[in-house]
Amino acid sequence: RLQLHDTAIHLMASVAYRNAGTVEFIFDTDSQAFYFLEVNTRLQVEHGVSEEVWGIDLVEWMLRLASGELQDIQPLAEQLATQSGPNGHAIQVRVYAEDPSNEFLPSAGILAHVHWPQAPGLRIDHWIESGTEVSTLFDPMLAKVIVHADSREAALEQLATALANTDIYGIETNIDYVQAILHSDICQQGQLLTRSLATFAFSAPQLQVLSAGTQTTIQDYPGRMAYWHVGVPPSGPMDSLSFRLANALLGNNSDAAGLEITLSGPSLRFSVASRIVISGAAIEAWLGDEVISAYTVVDIAAGQVLHLGKLLSHGARAYLAVAGGIQCPDYLGAKATFTLGQFGGHVGRALRAGDVLRIGSEDQLDTDVKLRSIAASQQAEISNIWELRVIYGPLGAPDFLTEQDIETFFASEWEVHYNSSRTGVRLIGPKPQWARETGGEAGLHPSNIHDNAYAFGTVDFTGDMPVILGPDGPSLGGFVCPATVITADLWKLGQLSAGAKLRFVPVSYQQAVALEAQQLKDIEALSVDNTYQTVATSPLQSPIVKRCSLADENLVCRLAGDHFLLLELGPLVLDIERRFKIHALMLWMQSHPLQGIRELTPGIRSLQIHYDSQQLELSRLLDYIEQAAIAQAENTTRCVPSRIVHLPLSWDDEVCRQAIEKYMQSISADAPWCPSNLEFIRRINGLEGIEAVKKIVYDASYLVMGLGDVYLGAPVATPVDPRHRLVTTKYNPARTWTAENSVGIGGAYMCVYGMEGPGGYQFVGRTLQMWNRYRQTDVFDQPWLLRCFDQIRFYPVSAEDLKQIRQAFPLGDYPITIEQTEFNIDDYQQFLLQQDNTIKAFHQQRELAYAQELAQWKSDGQLVYQQDVSEVLDDVLRNQQALPEGISGIDSTVAGAVWKLLVGVGDSVLAGQALMILESMKMEIEIFSPANGVIKKLWIDQGQSVVAGQTLVWLDEESISV
Repeated sequence: RLQLHDTAIHLMASVAYRNAGTVEFIFDTDSQAFYFLEVNTRLQVEHGVSEEVWGIDLVEWMLRLASGELQDIQPLAEQLATQSGPNGHAIQVRVYAEDPSNEFLPSAGILAHVHWPQAPGLRIDHWIESGTEVSTLFDPMLAKVIVHADSREAALEQLATALANTDIYGIETNIDYVQAILHSDICQQGQLLTRSLATFAFSAPQLQVLSAGTQTTIQDYPGRMAYWHVGVPPSGPMDSLSFRLANALLGNNSDAAGLEITLSGPSLRFSVASRIVISGAAIEAWLGDEVISAYTVVDIAAGQVLHLGKLLSHGARAYLAVAGGIQCPDYLGAKATFTLGQFGGHVGRALRAGDVLRIGSEDQLDTDVKLRSIAASQQAEISNIWELRVIYGPLGAPDFLTEQDIETFFASEWEVHYNSSRTGVRLIGPKPQWARETGGEAGLHPSNIHDNAYAFGTVDFTGDMPVILGPDGPSLGGFVCPATVITADLWKLGQLSAGAKLRFVPVSYQQAVALEAQQLKDIEALSVDNTYQTVATSPLQSPIVKRCSLADENLVCRLAGDHFLLLELGPLVLDIERRFKIHALMLWMQSHPLQGIRELTPGIRSLQIHYDSQQLELSRLLDYIEQAAIAQAENTTRCVPSRIVHLPLSWDDEVCRQAIEKYMQSISADAPWCPSNLEFIRRINGLEGIEAVKKIVYDASYLVMGLGDVYLGAPVATPVDPRHRLVTTKYNPARTWTAENSVGIGGAYMCVYGMEGPGGYQFVGRTLQMWNRYRQTDVFDQPWLLRCFDQIRFYPVSAEDLKQIRQAFPLGDYPITIEQTEFNIDDYQQFLLQQDNTIKAFHQQRELAYAQELAQWKSDGQLVYQQDVSEVLDDVLRNQQALPEGISGIDSTVAGAVWKLLVGVGDSVLAGQALMILESMKMEIEIFSPANGVIKKLWIDQGQSVVAGQTLVWLDEESISV
């Protein structure tokens, strides 16, 4: 048959050539070259053939080839070397989405990372890139990799190099399998036949996820650093102490990736011999039928299955370290999984049944593992009653909280709320009285402040409920933080289970630095000294450690734990010139770096310094800050680069209305901002109608003051013109769901949500993406779109148009207008003077409406939200489908569709019996019963699509006996 492909005509015929299967003939119409290929399953070897061969009767030549009568190819190759025209040797490999270690099972899903090498003589035809989803509906071929060299030996070497430099992560492919074939003796000697593959032994160093557990993710330590200023949290292990001890016990590198296991663990099959260590909270663990211990190096043979069950007692997380670490691509410098951002780890999500993880090979095992275990007395103690040592500050009494509030905070026993996660640990306890009535321009609730950067582990009062921010918490926000957990105790956050009790213990900065130093020694010595977990309480000291002057305003330096310092400039009001001064201070520090400073993150009227207190003394840092402030007295720069970025806005978008409906159903149906956020914005700003709100939003030019307000490059911005500053309060309590790129107003600020998640800003609409996970385009030379001091201007589009825009924009197929300009402070101040009267009139109208709204809230009893916590403790897993006693869940091993159901509810089945047939990538895959039992429930219907790891069947194993 003839097939036109690029510049080549392919003539293909099936012949019995040495039992090799298909032979493919190619005539290149550009070079007039003629080739034939031995097609050996996934490996094709091309032999150059002289043009004279073309004159031979093709059928006769094919028959001679098939019967083995054709002469040896080597003399023909030598003849070709002396002639002009076609020469050399080419080899082709076809890359397929399949798992050779698991009977070539189809593999589908998102490709988190794709990298193809480039080299002379190398050609790659493919259709995939980072972010591509490989569907179950099509042929599994991903690419053809073709090399051309002077000789077969050189071509084999070149192909092996090309495949070694190819990286496809997210699904399994046959690349390692083909590499093993290329390096085999039968291939090197030219004896490779299709039947050779039947006995070819292949095993990649990997873990097969048989079941995934509740929430199992890949993490590494210290996680994703240096992106706090654009809203990317570090992630990493929530209990970093247990995680680091496990890696150290194995002899792994300190940054080796491992698994974090929440509440219940996975079952994993090892394809090669390996070693593991389990750490953290006590968990059920078997290797085959043998119970294994935590904090002990365990040798695993190829083919063995590790079962990790439920946590046995106290704590919330266990960890699994594997020799050589778990292999996956870095994202922004780390392998840590950030599930909310959908990146890092295994395709940015928790593990599912059917996933395959790469691990270190057998030859990487440390043969000199001296210490095989850590005694129980030398392990970190995990209980249900905790003391968290904190440093008072950065914010507290008397400006935000009363002195009595602070006393109550430290004297009270707090309870961990069931709705806690890696984002933050919510606490149940006494409500503050607060030292002020509202947050003013920052928001109606007294907890609201002008946005500043948070410290890792800070205690954040989001309204009246405190939340200890976890490793996946936000970087920028507008809430009061009266205390920060010290670095040496951050590991404890990972073991705070629902219902656990805790007290906050104040310690001094010097104590915190010493405790971290001791912990580092403990990890190196593989022995935790638990006597250091109890230290003398330090009298409360002011978090303010220095005051100086910056451009004729007060600069206050506040401790935010033992690794962060918060610099605040001037009074608690919104002022764009003050933000400019902070920006100039940051630029000076960036151009005069001090060793030990890790990152600088600006806020509205603040600058956060993240530093290593083990390397940089606080006194040296404070001297450096004063030096920077003095240098600004000589700074005559009065303008800054500013881009005007035009963005589409779907007004009152349907997804925003859906979020409001969900809030009314699950949290508060009669909140003042329900059922219409736009009506609430109109009312609290004293405007005549919603059209007036709409006109202001579209007329405004929003100046970006910071990034990462709600993660991933999300801007916190305020209108340049004060007459466009619509002031609102934030939801209290916050929404549990907000669609990605919703646009909202909170306080005097506008924000575009960088990703899906909770939120509190009042909706006005939705726009396009602020973050591009996988691709670089004309406007995305980095994952985030915006920069500080950009100006955002919205233009109207319909909801339907926005859907198409959102599909095209990350691909670079929707252009946006970006104007390059400058923002001049002197010109801006002149504008304010010229418009002073109208600005004051707008403020008076807004403040009157604001006061009326506040009075109405007081009258209706809506100023304070009282949460019902009566059913908290008994409902930890209420959002999970728990397996009843005696019931087993049977999960899908692949993504695909249910082609045929073979059983029904109530049917008795035997171990090994097929229950259904899935269809994936042109293959039929049977799902078998793991045991004798009765079908209790079917969770899917015939024809329904399923993802890998999805529960298909509940099996009652106790209802049948054989």
